[in-house]
Amino acid sequence: MKTMTTLLLSALCVATVNAQTEDKSNVMLNNGISFLNIPYVAHTLEVNDGTEELIINCDEVDCTTFVEYALAMSLSSTEDGQVAEGEFADNLQKIRYRDGKINGYISRLHYNTDWANNGIRQGFLEDVAATYSPYTRRVSLSYMSSHPEQYKHLSNSPENVAKIKEIESSLSGQEFHFVPEELVKFNGLPWIKNGDIIAITTNTPGLDVTHMGIAFYVDDKLCLLHASSKDKKVVVSKVALGQMLKSNDNWTGIRVLRMKK
Repeated sequence: MKTMTTLLLSALCVATVNAQTEDKSNVMLNNGISFLNIPYVAHTLEVNDGTEELIINCDEVDCTTFVEYALAMSLSSTEDGQVAEGEFADNLQKIRYRDGKINGYISRLHYNTDWANNGIRQGFLEDVAATYSPYTRRVSLSYMSSHPEQYKHLSNSPENVAKIKEIESSLSGQEFHFVPEELVKFNGLPWIKNGDIIAITTNTPGLDVTHMGIAFYVDDKLCLLHASSKDKKVVVSKVALGQMLKSNDNWTGIRVLRMKK
């Protein structure tokens, strides 16, 4: 039985997917580009006080929801040139919730390690870095349970904090492949393709990933198409991803995931 869905679908989410790059077959990148200039707004999924519902709001995105919407669109078929709305919602639920099942706030995939594991397990993501990069990071998660005041559904819920701790413990100790920031060249790497999902790893204690976006080669530079909190909208980075990494002391490298369809 499908849970009740809060539908805030804009025309953007059901619009025709236009080929906006030279690579017209790259649906993931094209869908990402269709979000350019959409406002960055944090906490758009925290609109309910009680029951967890599938929120769809393509008019306001953060770095994670931007990638989720682009991915859900790309996994969906089209009807008369438009993304099939029901299929889009089903795919989004599979992307955002553990094994596609909504069972409260804790079933949402809050950590990137959990999010990536879910996509790989369900068969719509592949870990490209695991094939091409020998470098690994060991997961050590505690940020959410250590900073419950930053999360609406944790700040007054010791029960949710305890459940988050259990999830953090289950994920900690795992390893994932990544590319260290000093090895991310300004012109990219041969195996990183337009439309790949880029997850930026961090040295912030208790976190695995701090930002997400989509790989986009512009003038032979590997740039990042992302929802920027600094620019307050979805943009293509003006500088290469490699330069972005070097300019941020808390960014340590990148995970690279790719849509499978």
